[in-house]
Amino acid sequence: MKKTINKSIIELIEGDITEMDTDAIVNAANAALQLGGGVAGAIRRKGGPKIQEECDKIGGTFVGGAVITTGGNLKTRHIIHAVGPRMGEGNEDEKLKNATLNSLRIAEENKLKSVAFPAISTGIFGFPLDRCAHIMLSTTIEYLKVKTNIKQVVFCLFGKESLETFLNELENQL
Repeated sequence: MKKTINKSIIELIEGDITEMDTDAIVNAANAALQLGGGVAGAIRRKGGPKIQEECDKIGGTFVGGAVITTGGNLKTRHIIHAVGPRMGEGNEDEKLKNATLNSLRIAEENKLKSVAFPAISTGIFGFPLDRCAHIMLSTTIEYLKVKTNIKQVVFCLFGKESLETFLNELENQL
C-alpha cells in the first residue's frame, strides 16, 4: 500500500529489510550499537564487518537517538541505527517517537531521498506492535507534512501480522 503525504510517499510492504534498495535502511539498534540478533543480526550477517567497525568507532547513542553508517555489502548505501525503547524502562512512547524522528532527521541531513524502517522495538525489546505502528506512522506523517527532501518512506515489515497492523493503522490515520 502507498499513500502520498505532501510530495512524499509512505509505503507499507512485507519483506526483508536487508534486501531493500533505498538510500538507507533503519536498524533497530541497541544503545551500544552492537549488531547482535533480530534485524541487527541480519544486517551484520549480510552487510559484513565494516558496519560493526563503524558502529564501534561511534561507540553508541542514547535511547531515542540515531546514528548513520555505511551500508556495507547491502544494496542500501547507508544504515541509520535507531535505538528504540525496551518495554518497561519508562517513557517508551516518547523514546520510540524520538528514534523515528531522529532517523528521519539524519536521512534529511545526509540528503537521502528514501529510507526503510522496520517495526522498531517490537522484537526482543517487547514493544506492543499496535502502539509501535501508531507512533511510528503518526511521527512520519507529521514529519512529511512539512517541507522535506525525503521522497519515500517504506515500512518494511516482517510477517503478515506486522503488515496488517501497520495497514490498519495507516488507514485510521489517513
